[in-house]
Amino acid sequence: MSTKEKQDAGALDGVAANPAVVAEIVEALPPRLRKRLDAAVGKLAARPTARDGDTVRIQVDDEAALTLHAPGGVVRTADDVVCACLLAPSCVHRAAAVSMLGIADDDTPADTGAGTGAGQETAAPDGPPAAEHTPEQRAAARALWNAAADVLDAGIPGTGAVRQAALLRAAHTARLAGLHRGAAAAVAATTGLRAARGDDPAYRLADLTETFRELLDTAHLLAAETVPGDIPAAELLGTARQPYAHAGALRLHGLFSEPLRTASGHAGVVTYVLGPDGALRSVSDVMPGTADRIAGAAARAVRMGDTALDHHALSRAGLIVSGATESPTGRLGAGSSVRAVGASGVDWYAEPSAALWAEPPHAQVARVLRARELPQDSRRAGADLVFLDIEILGPVPAPPHAGTRGDRVAARCRRTGVALRLVVADDHPTLAYRDNLRLLAARPGLAVRLIGRLETGTEAEVRALAAAPVPDDPGPAYTLVLAKERQGRVNLGLDRLQQADLPRPDGAGDTPGTPGTPPEHGVTEDHPGVRPLAPPLFAGASEAADTAPTYLVHRHIERALSGGRPAVALAGSLSRDTARLRRDGFGTAADLLEHLVAAAADRDRDVFGRLLPADTDRLARCWLATAAYARAVNAALTAHAWQPPESVGVRAEHPPLAGA
Repeated sequence: MSTKEKQDAGALDGVAANPAVVAEIVEALPPRLRKRLDAAVGKLAARPTARDGDTVRIQVDDEAALTLHAPGGVVRTADDVVCACLLAPSCVHRAAAVSMLGIADDDTPADTGAGTGAGQETAAPDGPPAAEHTPEQRAAARALWNAAADVLDAGIPGTGAVRQAALLRAAHTARLAGLHRGAAAAVAATTGLRAARGDDPAYRLADLTETFRELLDTAHLLAAETVPGDIPAAELLGTARQPYAHAGALRLHGLFSEPLRTASGHAGVVTYVLGPDGALRSVSDVMPGTADRIAGAAARAVRMGDTALDHHALSRAGLIVSGATESPTGRLGAGSSVRAVGASGVDWYAEPSAALWAEPPHAQVARVLRARELPQDSRRAGADLVFLDIEILGPVPAPPHAGTRGDRVAARCRRTGVALRLVVADDHPTLAYRDNLRLLAARPGLAVRLIGRLETGTEAEVRALAAAPVPDDPGPAYTLVLAKERQGRVNLGLDRLQQADLPRPDGAGDTPGTPGTPPEHGVTEDHPGVRPLAPPLFAGASEAADTAPTYLVHRHIERALSGGRPAVALAGSLSRDTARLRRDGFGTAADLLEHLVAAAADRDRDVFGRLLPADTDRLARCWLATAAYARAVNAALTAHAWQPPESVGVRAEHPPLAGA
């Protein structure tokens, strides 16, 4: 080992492999070695690893080593994986090594929905897209569908490296056929499966379920003879890379920064800025890697012109840009023609930022729900963000089905009185979200100006991303008191709140700039700036969420993905759940669940009594129909949950959606 090499358990962090490479090496294994692949991955992960620049060496045993050549952090061909054992190149070590790596794009530098900030300018294709797909595209879409259906049939426990490789092969074939949206969904699904099987602390079954719904839905539409009239063909196909156009001179105001970990195995930070037209734009540093690179990315200078601002500073400052380039989704480029210098920022309660909070909350929610009908790579930067003035009410225990979302904080919208929950945006232990949310929960009556990401469901929920003091008008009882270096805001995923930033609930008047003492339950008539609150409002909040009828649908959908066909076929609660759904007006949901369970349980036998191959296509179609229904009803219930109540501090009950 050379002096440059370093023994490092994290030597594989930031190293990815193209999907085609993974598929090629795994598919070349003989059947007897494929059965041993998952066990080999675990063993190889425990072996000593060293990295020297773009070369990674894994000591397979005392005599043989495996070498990965990853220029730019990406293994691009099967020849870049070399093993010195006697069975190479058909050994299980090569397949285990590439199965351990993250997943990169096929032929382009790593790129995500948030963008790398590279700012490469490409021209959009000429002419309108074809209304019909070619036979090659339909065949590639069917391959995507079949691979995803096979995963759904096996469930997460049965989807080892071999099935993952089949999904990546389908993704590569789809990308070559120009089905970029479907390919991206397949790669995201594979990464999510790896997180689920690897006990990633930030893994969320609900997120993986939505990824699979997107994958199956896209593959189903692409495999059709013609595109439905209400769906633009370009949206179904997607784009390989976002085209960048010249945007001229821009005066940008930093809004906040968000740590990002994507389903495709990328990590970094995204900073949202506000343009002169009032539209949000993003500047980002996202590359293949784990959450460990987030802190470094946030402290690194923004790749735009000659500015020395890092993402921490840009979230509170501004930029003057000339020769700017911008993608259709608002991602700012960093080409050679771009010039940028730092400028002063503005507080959230000064224009142009204050206009974001002027829009009524229910109108913001409607805007977010409309944006989520678009593919991920077609949504405008910040399209799923909401801007709220809230009052903290205290912690609320998370319901059992919340999974890794963990802590939740009860709050109330100061403008409309709508009750809402703040949830942890990302559970990864290196991020500050959870600790910050717990500190906020311990300050009932605290007023906060918040930026969050909308969560759909029967309750109004928001993933808290950034916070700032509420402006003096309308005069909260007490609010955040941030140190001068925080410049009026806190990025909840990157910055850590201190006790000094928050007034004490039992003596807020002792803190300079926070007159008065918060009352026991919200604010009384001594503090007319905040509406009074009925304390019993949240007494049974978690119980109400547990018994929401739509949760029964989601439970069966997620059970199918997590456990596969056997878990669905043995759904002992089906009759009880369908009876409850029909009683509450969700008859269609009950019918769909019965079809789903029937598709899983229906297995024919041959004349010798042996089970015939399962009908994975039927199971996938029933699952997709149920998931699409649940998503549509969730959107309707979300819009209802954010409607202003009939009277201040009192929420009207949700009427049953009889026609859902």
